[in-house]
Amino acid sequence: MAIKLSPVNTDARKALDIRAGDTVRVVQKIAEKGKFRLQNFEGLVLARKHGTEAGGTFTVRRVLSGVGVEKIFPLYSPMIEKIDIIKRAQVRKAKLYYIREKVAREARRQLRRTRMMGGGVVAEEKLEAAAEEAVAETSEPVAVGEEAKSE
Repeated sequence: MAIKLSPVNTDARKALDIRAGDTVRVVQKIAEKGKFRLQNFEGLVLARKHGTEAGGTFTVRRVLSGVGVEKIFPLYSPMIEKIDIIKRAQVRKAKLYYIREKVAREARRQLRRTRMMGGGVVAEEKLEAAAEEAVAETSEPVAVGEEAKSE
C-alpha cells in the first residue's frame, strides 16, 4: 500500500514535459478571505530548472498592461490546479532569457518612431491631411468627357 504524501499527481506532472518555448496556461489557486479562487496565468516558458525532481521549477513570462510579468512556479506545487500546454515552439536554446531584452528593444524602437513622426496620433493625422492637400494641389482633376474630346 502506497502512502500519499501530496495531493498532487506527481506522475502526471512528471509526464507533462514542459520545455522552454512552450506557451502554457497555469491555473493556480489564490487564497482570498478563507476561500480559494482559480486564476489563469498564460505565457511563454522561459526556463525549466532542476528537471523532474522534487524541487523542479519553470519560469513563465507574460505581458500585462504593457509591463512584462514573470512568475516562477514549482512543478509539484499543490497550489497549482492544472497546467495546460497550449502551443509548442521549436527553440534553439534551453533558457530564453534574451526575450526580456528583445521585447524592451522593440518597445524602445517603436517609441523612437513615434517621436520622429512628431509624437502621437494627432501629429499623424495632421501629416496625412497635409500630404493629401499637397497631392490635390499638384494634380489637376480632369473629367472623363473632356479627356476624350482633346484627343
